[in-house]
Amino acid sequence: MFPSLNLNHYGDSIGEKGAKYLGERIAKCVTLTSLNLNLIGNSIGNNGVKYLGEGIAKCVVLTSLNLDLSSNSIGENGSKYLREGIAMCATLTSLSLNLSSNSIGENGSKDLREGIGKCVTLISLNLNLRCNSIGDNGAKYLGEGIVKCATLSSLNLDLSSNSIGENSAKYLGEEIAKCVSLTSLNLNLYDNSIGKNGAKYLGEEIAKCGTLTSLNLNLYDNSMGKNGAKYLGEEIAKCAALTSLNLDLSGNNIRDNGVKYLGEGIAKCATLASLNLNLISNSIGENGVKYFGERIAKCVTFTFLNLNLYGNSIGENGSQYLREGIAKCVALASLNLNLIGNSIGENGAKYLGEEIGKCVALISLKLNL
Repeated sequence: MFPSLNLNHYGDSIGEKGAKYLGERIAKCVTLTSLNLNLIGNSIGNNGVKYLGEGIAKCVVLTSLNLDLSSNSIGENGSKYLREGIAMCATLTSLSLNLSSNSIGENGSKDLREGIGKCVTLISLNLNLRCNSIGDNGAKYLGEGIVKCATLSSLNLDLSSNSIGENSAKYLGEEIAKCVSLTSLNLNLYDNSIGKNGAKYLGEEIAKCGTLTSLNLNLYDNSMGKNGAKYLGEEIAKCAALTSLNLDLSGNNIRDNGVKYLGEGIAKCATLASLNLNLISNSIGENGVKYFGERIAKCVTFTFLNLNLYGNSIGENGSQYLREGIAKCVALASLNLNLIGNSIGENGAKYLGEEIGKCVALISLKLNL
C-alpha cells in the first residue's frame, strides 16, 4: 500500500455522497503516512465531514495531513466530527487545516481545540479559519489547544474577519507565548477589531517567544492608531533572535508618530536581515517618513527591504528623507518600494534614483512611483 496520497477535487461538486465514498476508501489506507486532500467548494456539509473524519481516524500512522475544506457549508457539528478524526492521529508532526468561509462559530473552535490538543507531536501547524464568526471566545479556545502542542516550531494561524476584539488578542497571545520551541509565527488578524490595546497585548506576548526568528503579522484594518503602532514597535524591539519580519499595518491610521515609533522598534532588531512592511493608507506625511528613514538608516544588516507606502502623503520632501535612509543600508541586495499615490513628483523620483544608486550591493530593484 502506498505511503502518500494526494487528491484534488477542487470544485467538483462531490457533495455529501462523494465525501462518504472518499472517507470509506481513505479508511482502508492504513499504512498512509501523508495525506493531502483538496475539497474546496464541494458542499459536503457536516455529514460529509463526518465521513471524512471517520476515514482519517483509521489512518493511525499518519505524520502529515493537509486538508482543505474551505467553502463547504460546514458548521459546528462538522468541527466536532473533524475533531474526533484528528484526535486519533497521534503521530502527526505536520497538520494543515483550511476551514475558511464556513460557519463553525465559537463552539466549532472549541471542538477544534480538543482535536488539536491531542496532537502532541506536532512540529508544524497551519490553521485557516478565515470568515467563521468564531469571536473572542473562539480565539481563546484555539489558543488553549495550540499550547498543548509542546514541540511546535512553526505556527501559521489565519483568523481574519472573525469579529475578534482586544481581549481575544490578549488570550491568544498568552497561549502562543507558552510555545517555547516556536521559531516561525504567521498570524493573520486582518479585518478584526483588536485596537491599540489588542496590539499592545499581542506584542507583549510575542516578545516572550525567545526563539522566534521569523514573524509574519497581519493587522490590516484593526483600528490600532498611532498608540497601537507604538506598543507594537516597543515589543518587536525585544525579539532579539528575529531575522525576518513581515508586518502589515495597512488601514490603521497610525500617522506620522505611529511610523516613527515603529521605526524605532525595528531599528533595535540587531539581527534583522529581511523586512516586509505594508503601511498602505495610514495618513503618513513627510515628517513620518523622515523619522522612519532616520531609523532605517541604522539597519545595517538589512539585505531585503519591501516597503509599501501606497496611498499616503509623503510628497517630494518625504521621498528625499526616505532615500537618504535607504542609501545607508549598505548590505541591501533587494529593494521593493511602492510610493504610488504619494505625490512625490518628478524631483522626488529623481532624488530617489540618485540615492538608491549608492546601494552598491543591490542586485534586485522594483520601484512603483
